[in-house]
Amino acid sequence: MFSYPINDQLKLALPRPLMDAPILFALIDADRDVLGRWLPWVDALRAPQDETAFLQTVLTHFAQGTSLNTVIWLNDAPAGMISFNGFHELSQSADIGYWLGRQFRGQGVMTQAVRGLCRLGFDEYDLNKITIEAAVDNQASNAVAQHAGFHLDGTLRANELLADGVHDGHVWSLLKSEF
Repeated sequence: MFSYPINDQLKLALPRPLMDAPILFALIDADRDVLGRWLPWVDALRAPQDETAFLQTVLTHFAQGTSLNTVIWLNDAPAGMISFNGFHELSQSADIGYWLGRQFRGQGVMTQAVRGLCRLGFDEYDLNKITIEAAVDNQASNAVAQHAGFHLDGTLRANELLADGVHDGHVWSLLKSEF
């Protein structure tokens, strides 16, 4: 498996659709209410086969150079996913998306994963800026951005349609020179 080590316990790896999909689907399904509140795609995942198809698609996007989706591995177990959702060539930037299984939260795992993905983005993808967008009331996601050293650039009004309506969104950024 291609992987990018962050520390002795944590690594990011390209997904293996047939092997990883059942485990990732189980993590999502076990926490569908919480994850679905912030991530609109959760409702569309109804079976492990849906996750398999998603992972196959993101590998195609990786091969095309349009995104990088990785599985977060903690102590040799899949814990969630983190990605560069898209690369923006003109601005040498990318935006990060992430989710983590319930039992892995509150341990600093996502903050470390974000910092590791930033290192990869700045060193290997020659990015100048990395952004995170999070609904204003998504306290956990905003805390990750803050703890990972991102700067709050501002708030976009009515930025994202989520399950319970339209939400304002915070935009966070980290520049290569700040990393």
